[in-house]
Amino acid sequence: MCMGPTANMTIDAATAAPLSTPVLLQLIWLASPALPIGGFSYSEGLEAAIDHGMVHDEHSAAEWLVDQLHLTQSRGDMAVLGQMITAWKARDEARLEALSQWVHATRESAELRLQSEQMGRSMLEWLRNQNAIDDHTIAMCNRCVPTYPLMFALALSRTGAPLDQCLQAYAFGWAENMVQAAIKSVPLGQNSGQRILTKLAQHIAPAVSNALQVTDDTRQAFSPMLAILSAQHETQYSRLFRS
Repeated sequence: MCMGPTANMTIDAATAAPLSTPVLLQLIWLASPALPIGGFSYSEGLEAAIDHGMVHDEHSAAEWLVDQLHLTQSRGDMAVLGQMITAWKARDEARLEALSQWVHATRESAELRLQSEQMGRSMLEWLRNQNAIDDHTIAMCNRCVPTYPLMFALALSRTGAPLDQCLQAYAFGWAENMVQAAIKSVPLGQNSGQRILTKLAQHIAPAVSNALQVTDDTRQAFSPMLAILSAQHETQYSRLFRS
């Protein structure tokens, strides 16, 4: 069966080193929306954008999510995630604490901060239940405030996968969650959702490439409209999602 997204997948088969089956399976596992960390319950401002009429159909939902991928994820969370993976591999606790504090400080609404904290603690608990981390690591995570990027970076650092492919797995998992949020709240059909996911997949490779070039001085989370929408969502009359 021919799969539409194949020609536009994020890894160039001619140049990328193939992953071993165990490493690939770990990335697929971590990117899965079925991971029990609660990602399905957040729309990251999308539901508020729908309430305000900014997103109302397949085309506007796709545009919104592509912009969010490049303007918030690539320049902020994906960039810091890559830096955290490197720090975890080096066991640089001071660096990890500084990066986690940056993540915590850049959540611009109560909902976004709650999302980062809840998903981070759920990820920490999942890793603990998998016997994937020792007591020292757990204590260090709690000292740093276990934000979601910090904990997801820890899980990715243990896979042994190259940094770019770690970020691709994260980005695709984020895209799947956001598309499901769009399907439920616009609402859209499953075929519309798959077309949006295909479009997002085409943007993942350049978003990852940009994220890997971001430095401490250029990393940023400036997204005022998203912050405003998230704050307004806290008192939105009717809603499905927690952000």
